[in-house]
Amino acid sequence: MDSETLLGDAALAADVIDEFDEPSVVDDGTLPPDRYLDRELSWLAFNQRVLELAEDPKVPLLERTNFLAIFASNLDEFFMVRVAGLQRRIATGIAVPTNVGRAPIDVLADISAKAHELQARHAAAFQNLIKPALDEADIHIEVWSDLNEEDRARVRELFVSRIFPVLMPLAVDPAHPFPYISGLSLNLSVRVRNPKTEKVEFARVKVPPLLSRFVQLPDDGSGRLRFIPLEDLISNHLEHLFPGMEILEHHEFRLTRNEDVNIDEDESENLIQALEKELLRRRFGPPIRLEITDDMDPVTLDLLVRELGITEQEVYRLPAPLDLAGLFELGKIDRPALKYPTHLPTTSARLLPSEPNQTPDIFASINRGDVLLHHPYESFATSVQAFLEQAAADPQVLAIKQTLYRTSGDSPIIEALIDAAQAGKAVLALVEVKARFDEEANISWARKLEKAGVHVVYGLVGLKTHCKLALVVRQEKDGSLRHYTHIGTGNYNPKTSRIYEDFGLLTADAQVGKEVTRLFNELSGYAIEKKFDRLLVAPRYLRKGLLRRIDAETRNALAGKPSGIRIKVNSIVDEAVIDALYRASNAGVPVEVWVRGICGIMPGVPGLSENITVRSVLGRFLEHSRIFWFANEDDPQVYIGSADMMHRNLDRRVEVLVRLTDRTHLREIGKLFDTAMADTTQSWHLTGEGEWIRHSVSDKGTALVDLQAKTIRDTAVRRRGR
Repeated sequence: MDSETLLGDAALAADVIDEFDEPSVVDDGTLPPDRYLDRELSWLAFNQRVLELAEDPKVPLLERTNFLAIFASNLDEFFMVRVAGLQRRIATGIAVPTNVGRAPIDVLADISAKAHELQARHAAAFQNLIKPALDEADIHIEVWSDLNEEDRARVRELFVSRIFPVLMPLAVDPAHPFPYISGLSLNLSVRVRNPKTEKVEFARVKVPPLLSRFVQLPDDGSGRLRFIPLEDLISNHLEHLFPGMEILEHHEFRLTRNEDVNIDEDESENLIQALEKELLRRRFGPPIRLEITDDMDPVTLDLLVRELGITEQEVYRLPAPLDLAGLFELGKIDRPALKYPTHLPTTSARLLPSEPNQTPDIFASINRGDVLLHHPYESFATSVQAFLEQAAADPQVLAIKQTLYRTSGDSPIIEALIDAAQAGKAVLALVEVKARFDEEANISWARKLEKAGVHVVYGLVGLKTHCKLALVVRQEKDGSLRHYTHIGTGNYNPKTSRIYEDFGLLTADAQVGKEVTRLFNELSGYAIEKKFDRLLVAPRYLRKGLLRRIDAETRNALAGKPSGIRIKVNSIVDEAVIDALYRASNAGVPVEVWVRGICGIMPGVPGLSENITVRSVLGRFLEHSRIFWFANEDDPQVYIGSADMMHRNLDRRVEVLVRLTDRTHLREIGKLFDTAMADTTQSWHLTGEGEWIRHSVSDKGTALVDLQAKTIRDTAVRRRGR
């Protein structure tokens, strides 16, 4: 998985795709039983919103192309995890009802119907909207029949020299069993006839995944950019792979497998070894989806269905080309006019030196007061990365402790930790090797850190460590020790920080430092910390803490006092939290929920949720921060952190929220919510029936406010006004 692909990367899907859980609350009978939206269909509705961005002619063309790729990548992971989980439950007889009380087999049928509809719409968007628009922009995706003889001669040379040597045709006959088809690989099915014996044979050719999916054609002097899909190029040179044979049929197909990982940590003496074995098993997971071109002949289809054990419901007939995630390649074309305007993050005004010619000093800035960072509007490189790099180089720093969930392949964060360890500092890295689809990368980084002298731990048995924490212990000039802490909503990944919207707090607050120190001791040792002041920590306290605060708002509303709840998350399906919000709504509390992905809430339903409003914002940046705002009688309590309102986050992960105390920060969060929830801002509005309605233009036909573009402008103005 490419960790840089915005909504389509593993981080995104892992944020909104989860294993199956039991409900987090027992129904007490005071609320109607049908009060939640189906989480699987809600996820598909999220991906439909992504598709709507690809269909929108007001979005820059190459960004629309990217959104098509993101949709495809998202759906792949949904099948690999969620659909695979449903099928596993059905196969093993563990037919626990879903969050809306339905049997998995019924939900699977609904998923299949909606997924077929969305994949057909996705293919149509490419064929009827994106491809013609690319043609008008002189970016042409050709097929073989479009090429003249001169083009074909040049392409033939390219095929022979660069593609043919890496192809591996695999025959199927009594001496050659049906080959293993790897998950998400693009393949050609080929039926050939021996002219001497008249015998018809089947063969499979895998399209090499390491070659460019769209091969650029030689310049024909027109100035146009021209590409041909790699599989189309191969299909028209099959005579090189099967010399002397008559090519009867050739078609594309693509298989999706169950690629979730499941290990029993309680039974595993060595977590790394157990995980490596499970990653090998992942490659051979059972098939769950077969995509074929809509012109595939019945004989070939019958063979694939029989050999792969696929049902008719799991076959998706689509026009070529398949696997439109390959369009990410076209999104990299250097045509600025066809992309969002270039955005250069600014350095947080609070981190700038007092004099222009001074060298920035992160520790001095934090000592002047808490720093609230908003990425990617404010630079990750000149804030969080600089914080850790300065800590590694500062001789007064004695220790660094950090959690790592996902990071980039050439991470300066990793290098800073290595530099610190080699400089003799005590360095602890808590590496979560179970971060879905990043397991192999995290194992590699863990071993590299260990070799450099970093103390590497893997968290607690049975829990994923998802919190975003960095702690620096520094000896000040007076000999005292001071704790400098970063708590964030996003990963320590410099690459995704440019496209993920996240908040982070840099603070020298002694109470926060003390609590984070105790939490690290619990994660790396055997300490048990029972009470936190500025932090809410899962799995022990977070849900309870949020429920207490929701209940307080409910009581305030009933007493006629000011009340209000604002929540921003990636996903919200936890029944206990949703029910608490329903009760708050019935008490008169205005509840605003800003969600990117799955939402189990039914807003605006009389007698249940008429005071609840739900909005979703999607755009050039991936909305990733989690914020919890409580009016608290006009003395707001505001938390930011790593937790979504899902069972896994609240019950099976180490998550941390930190309470903000700086009044400037509270106002900044309040203004952000004001803009996001306003009817004058572009967003999707959720109805009580689960339908997301897009609002992008006013009644007069003028464009509504783009939240992310406005935040870019506001951040730049704020920095200039420092």
